[in-house]
Amino acid sequence: MTPPACPIPVTLLTGFLGAGKTTLLNHLIRDPGMGRVAVIINEFGDIGLDHDLIEEATEEMVLLQSGCLCCTIRGDLVTAMLALLRRQAAGEVTFDRVVIETTGLADPAPILHTLLVERELAQAFRLDGVVTTACAATGPRSLDTQFEAVNQIALADRIVLTKTDLVTPPELRRFEERLAQINPGAARITAEHGRVPPGVLFNINGMHDKAAPDQTLAWVNAAAYALSKPTVPAQPIGSGNPAYGLFAPNPAADPFASLSMGFHRPAPTAPVSLHDTRINSVSITIDDPIPADLFDFWLDTLIALRGPNILRIKGIVHVEGIPHPFAFHGVQHIFHPPVSLPHWPEGDRKSRIVVIGRDIPRDILESSIAVLRMRPEQTGSGGMMAQHIQMPF
Repeated sequence: MTPPACPIPVTLLTGFLGAGKTTLLNHLIRDPGMGRVAVIINEFGDIGLDHDLIEEATEEMVLLQSGCLCCTIRGDLVTAMLALLRRQAAGEVTFDRVVIETTGLADPAPILHTLLVERELAQAFRLDGVVTTACAATGPRSLDTQFEAVNQIALADRIVLTKTDLVTPPELRRFEERLAQINPGAARITAEHGRVPPGVLFNINGMHDKAAPDQTLAWVNAAAYALSKPTVPAQPIGSGNPAYGLFAPNPAADPFASLSMGFHRPAPTAPVSLHDTRINSVSITIDDPIPADLFDFWLDTLIALRGPNILRIKGIVHVEGIPHPFAFHGVQHIFHPPVSLPHWPEGDRKSRIVVIGRDIPRDILESSIAVLRMRPEQTGSGGMMAQHIQMPF
């Protein structure tokens, strides 16, 4: 199957049970500003689409009067998305974007993995953003009792507040403050009886060649995480041509094979009372380009030791010896190929990186990301790192 000329943007719509996904989706597919959208849902009976929206139905798909196409997931997301591509290639339907609605208990990460690791999907689609609904009335209790609800908030690019009319202003303010603690980088949007302007939920991801620099900066949103710059003394590391990780000319060359990492693990901490305290996020802004071998050492070590608990990593990175920055994005141990940003403003050489972790103490995340502030000695040693570098795990 020939992939489309430009990857089709995909929005993942998630949220805990009763958080208002169905109401939001019903309003979206009625809105003429939604455009031509394919909506993938779990079961028509579960989602409760308004009956007067259904124009034509088959066993697995319905065409809506608004022009949207809805497809059910009957077991395999890959099969459903490839079926949409085949129908579009055959001229049976046309759409410009896809919205995937998850179940209330779903972990968004496996769906994000699927979009990255399935070759045909990765060629034809690109993730535009994760939109999570959060009910002001029942959300606090869900966060207390169900870690799935916390996980969905932590992975969000946009949080849509629903049923705000059912709580008092102080209750709403406390709920918003709690959401901001879990995910300070996600914009919060209030739905008016399930309605939001469709435009605020789309065109989020700044990791593609058509994204303006302002969009990419807003997508990373490193400033929102308000991480004070850690004071880390300069420590010498080897420098030279990159020979490892994303920038390796020969991926088989591993200059760290004999390196003593000095890993250590923190002592167990006391159990916490709220699930949302399991989430920590940090960011860092670095003024000067980062040595490529240092960046790859940090990223590969972090993923090797903590991959399952790194919910998301994203950033804009300037690397020594490369004229343009690149954007990168990962969910746990799965990463999108880095995207070069050739139109970046010439005077801006700052790297901006965000890490969102689960069950990793904040000080450990801060110490890890602070490794990127180290700078090399110009020893001409061929890119070898000094053995005393430690990652705080």
